[in-house]
Amino acid sequence: MIPIRDENPTQTTPYVTYGLLAANLAAFTIQFALMRSGAAWVLPGFGLVPSRVTLDPSGEAFTVLTSMFMHGGWEHLGGNLLFLYIFGDNVEDALGHLRYLLFYALSGVAAAGAQILVDPASPVPMVGASGAIAGVLAAYLVLYPRAPVHVINPILPLWLVFGVLLVFPAWLVVGEWFLWNLIRGVGSLGDGALGGVAFFAHIGGFIAGLLGIKLALVGRPARTSRRWQGFRPPPRSVDPRREPGSRRDPWL
Repeated sequence: MIPIRDENPTQTTPYVTYGLLAANLAAFTIQFALMRSGAAWVLPGFGLVPSRVTLDPSGEAFTVLTSMFMHGGWEHLGGNLLFLYIFGDNVEDALGHLRYLLFYALSGVAAAGAQILVDPASPVPMVGASGAIAGVLAAYLVLYPRAPVHVINPILPLWLVFGVLLVFPAWLVVGEWFLWNLIRGVGSLGDGALGGVAFFAHIGGFIAGLLGIKLALVGRPARTSRRWQGFRPPPRSVDPRREPGSRRDPWL
């Protein structure tokens, strides 16, 4: 399911989320320009290569950060920025700006660690903000499980019946995303592939977000959200004067 927006107003301006969106876009624009000019060293030089990190942890530690702002293409970038834009503002609202930035960074570090742990000898550079954003998704799942999320109807013929957009609770949208990554990640074990999606980075970032969000919230005020109403009709308006046991208005 591809989310388009949520119904979950915030009380603060998400400056950090906006900054991360801009930083990812700027970094990829520079990366794209360099690679178009023939700089083939960009991906292996600043992407996270598990085999190099395993051999030289201190010398390659910087790639954990730089890889989080690089992407494999415009589609990869667009998908990540869409998820960050939809879900990041509410998590930032709940955590506060500085805690949210730290939470995002630590989720990205956990994602990198998970990918290295699963395939420490891999020579393939890993790039993308997906792992850090997976932590944000997990936090949103914990904080606002029933928030309404609008997604694109994945079955084209049903557009005529239900419309282009459907509304589901956040737990279903985010849960489907995690389950898909978990299935694909487990299925990729031992297949010998040298490239593709770093599913275990997504899984690692998500688990880090699940485990870390409650700790990150210590001392922060609670936030409420709108709740998904399902496919039930809205509650019927009832005149209290016509309720059982009440007196009827003599003028009616």
